[in-house]
Amino acid sequence: MLTMAAECGTTDIVATPHCDLEYKFDPEVNRARVEELRAAAAGRIRIYEGCDFHLTYDNIQDAIAHPGKYTINHKSYLLVEFSDLLIFKNCTEIFGNLLGAGIVPVITHPERNRLLQQRLENLREWAQEGCCLQVTAGSLLGHFGKTAKEFSLQLLGENLVHFIASDAHDTTRRTPNLIDSFQWMSKNYGHSTAQRLFVSNPRAAVAGEPIERVAAPDDAGPRRKWFGFWRKS
Repeated sequence: MLTMAAECGTTDIVATPHCDLEYKFDPEVNRARVEELRAAAAGRIRIYEGCDFHLTYDNIQDAIAHPGKYTINHKSYLLVEFSDLLIFKNCTEIFGNLLGAGIVPVITHPERNRLLQQRLENLREWAQEGCCLQVTAGSLLGHFGKTAKEFSLQLLGENLVHFIASDAHDTTRRTPNLIDSFQWMSKNYGHSTAQRLFVSNPRAAVAGEPIERVAAPDDAGPRRKWFGFWRKS
């Protein structure tokens, strides 16, 4: 997967093992595995530690107590994956507590979560409060179905997308190849938008720096025309 990513032009990638009730998150084991990958990559691509963080009580309390434990490159941004079965009523409070601890929640693939697809107003609110949204590159190309693509377009139309990621799992179906999605974004939304979502914002997240946010248009909603181009950091 690292070889494929590097050959497709990716320069940096974040390893994000799950942290949920099924998978134990062990920072020492993760660090050792990333070092093995760095050695195997031989400088072709930079690899950072991260986490696919699930909102359980113990996870939230531990993240607040140890802000750099689960975040991307141990900086500020935390990838948060919602359950497909339940969304807590106090998520706004949870995100406020994380933000208060210096952690910026990045809500991953909301376009693929059937519950979040019905909570656009919540996504707007969370983004306004300082959270970020990350859409999977394959969703833009229809790889996860019509609904996921349409919701992705709606989020893009309201400038609610802050990152586009591969969410790669293998070398066949869900690969780290971002070329097609980058070209699609460039064609339909313009080079500057693609650059922001694939390159500059991801680079800022790795460095723990503020990302570029674009205000929602006055007529927020699905856009009928796009002007666009970009590429992944």
